[in-house]
Amino acid sequence: MTNSELGREEKMQVERASNFIHEIIEDDIKANKHNGIVQTRFPPEPNGYLHIGHAKSICLNFGIAQKYSGKCNLRFDDTNPAKEETEYVDSIMEDVRWLGFNWDAVYYASDYFDQMYIWAEQLILQGDAFVDDSTGEEIRLSRGTLTEPGKESPYRNRTINENLELFRGMRSGTFPDSSKTLRAKIDMNSPNINMRDPIMYRILRANHHRTGDKWCIYPMYDWAHGESDSIEKVTHSICTLEFENHRPLYDWFLEKLGIFHPRQIEFARLNITYTLMSKRKLLELVNENYVTGWDDPRMPTICGYRRRGYTPESIRLFADRIGVAKRDNMIDVAQLENCVREDLNKSANRMMAVLNPLKVVIENYADNFTENLNGVNNPEDAAKGSRTIKFSKEIYIEQDDFMENPSKQFHRLAPGTEVRLRYAYIIKCEKVIKNEQGEVIELRCSYDIDTKSGTGTSPKKVKGTIHWVSAEFGKSSEVRLYDRLFTIEDPAGIKDGNWRDAINPHSLVVVSDAKIEPALSECVVGDRVQFERLGYFAVDKDSTADKIVFNRAVSLRDSWAKIEKKNK
Repeated sequence: MTNSELGREEKMQVERASNFIHEIIEDDIKANKHNGIVQTRFPPEPNGYLHIGHAKSICLNFGIAQKYSGKCNLRFDDTNPAKEETEYVDSIMEDVRWLGFNWDAVYYASDYFDQMYIWAEQLILQGDAFVDDSTGEEIRLSRGTLTEPGKESPYRNRTINENLELFRGMRSGTFPDSSKTLRAKIDMNSPNINMRDPIMYRILRANHHRTGDKWCIYPMYDWAHGESDSIEKVTHSICTLEFENHRPLYDWFLEKLGIFHPRQIEFARLNITYTLMSKRKLLELVNENYVTGWDDPRMPTICGYRRRGYTPESIRLFADRIGVAKRDNMIDVAQLENCVREDLNKSANRMMAVLNPLKVVIENYADNFTENLNGVNNPEDAAKGSRTIKFSKEIYIEQDDFMENPSKQFHRLAPGTEVRLRYAYIIKCEKVIKNEQGEVIELRCSYDIDTKSGTGTSPKKVKGTIHWVSAEFGKSSEVRLYDRLFTIEDPAGIKDGNWRDAINPHSLVVVSDAKIEPALSECVVGDRVQFERLGYFAVDKDSTADKIVFNRAVSLRDSWAKIEKKNK
């Protein structure tokens, strides 16, 4: 597939989208804020696998550091030991590296637990925090609503000494889980609910993946976030839009402590059509066996895309093109798929595979004769060279490339018609063989010896060219045809919540006995190729010495565009 064949996708905008965050940073550099230093961080919670939304944040934070000769840390927000595991830490590191980035340092929020505790006592001593005995439900009810102010806790006016003694008791394990919390003392009448005496610490006896049983109190995200940024001297703390209303609290904590004050900037999180981005719902897909795991090629996880055959270059290109927005919007998944096509079009070798084989016997071709043909590996890259393709009397073609009663627009093989075999000859269908059920099982054809490809002397011209695989030399393969997991654009927006009803029953079609040219059997796990006329495919980890398994990364064209147009 060449660039001219990209069809509808080539009309996409290719210029880089505007980036308001870059404009903010450039203004800060001009003002010599932080002496012109730029320090960012990517702070995932290690409670699951990263998805395409995280990939956008990775590209943004690490990309900013690269653009402005700054640094970017990888920091794990491990403040909730009940949900966090080392397995997720390892997978996150692997994903970041695979995307092509490397961190300047690896940190954990748990590295700062001692310092956070000291700062919490500082707020208590300043009269800016108190220990509350209220239950979680009582606190929730007392916070008020968007139109009604909250109510102060009956424990809000405890003395500094009492709060200090109780907080130290919380740390030492004197009190049972959930019996007390440490809350910031701000303003229960604030129009911003996040400022209504938010919880800073809760009692939770759970084994932490790094600190073990050292702590039985754990900081809440809003408390740990800004303080971790401050310790690391992060200059620009890039967050998704849901943290915009948390920014006043972020600033309040830093100002009360009088410590280094990063600038928090929010951008719209990534929403993609036909895709769920909720970690909870993705977990349900895994646990309820709608997919085979977090790395199922239908999942929007980075490891799922990697297994499917997407390239890190294509995901970075996608992140670059969509840019960053200040308000939530929905990105067409076709843009991501087009980036994959564009990248693989340049890098993937072209080879031949037949997914639904129909046997063809070329009757006037010599028995027991083999011919070596020359196949171009990649017309977009001459350095890829060529390969030898063996041609013989019996071959396989796609069943869809034959029609017994064709329409005028059908330019492939039919009774009495001719078609060119890729890299080979023009053949003519002479006879159709059927089984007892009337199904076509074999074609008898003739070939014209004077029409060999590449000679430049063929006296015939035909409209159609089809791919094929030698029956004698071809190998068997399993091919998994992956498609979009959901049939509607916004599965998360289904009003009744029955998003499972929108799961595409054809999101995976397994072809158990496809035929591939011999060169394809030499591919190894992770290799990506183009099956001519069919799409881009990658070798799956389930491959064995006996049978190689290919996953379809993306088709050559957006077939969903035709479906959507037909349904309108």
